[in-house]
Amino acid sequence: MTNPPEWAEFDRYVSALFSLEDAAVRAGLDRARREGLPDIRVSTPHARFLELLVRLRGARHILEVGTLGGFSTTFLARGAGPDGRVVTLEADPHHAEVARANLEDAGLADRVDVRVGDAHETLAKLSGDDVPGFDLIFLDAEKHGYPDYLESALALASPGALLIADNVVWDGEVLNADSDDPDVRGLREFNARVAAHPRIAATILQTVSDEGWDGILLGIIE
Repeated sequence: MTNPPEWAEFDRYVSALFSLEDAAVRAGLDRARREGLPDIRVSTPHARFLELLVRLRGARHILEVGTLGGFSTTFLARGAGPDGRVVTLEADPHHAEVARANLEDAGLADRVDVRVGDAHETLAKLSGDDVPGFDLIFLDAEKHGYPDYLESALALASPGALLIADNVVWDGEVLNADSDDPDVRGLREFNARVAAHPRIAATILQTVSDEGWDGILLGIIE
């Protein structure tokens, strides 16, 4: 599917209108490009949307699965405020190194804990640690892992926690019930589990952006 150029143009319009990419954000994006990180981050308007959700929820203890270069982490940490804490999980050591540098330059290193390793293992370790429940959980890692991440999220969430999962439309591929793609199958299973879970009230908002046709799942864990 070819994305209409207006989608990316509109993202640039919103970013400029609300001054979303300040010097620290631009420097982080430049570093990620120099270091060869894949350009698969959330769009800038969506990153601000995450920040606003953090502020609306009053979240102070946040879990992110999938750090990449720390772009969304930056907005989550800004939303959490100086007394907030973000634990973000990244499988790739180089990505984590870039993220730490970006967060340091943004003045946010003291409120973000970047943990490196397979997310299934780091989530299991978090479950065994004496950590307070998370107020907001953001999933943005490999899509075939989402069903397992959901179970960990439920175990780690505080009552009333906000669950956010990115890329749950996947260019419309989640409509294909016969797909053999492991990411599509993982997303379909994740969406179905959330929809059927008695503790979660949720919906999916489809989106278009410079990332293409996609969507975000939003839920409250009761």
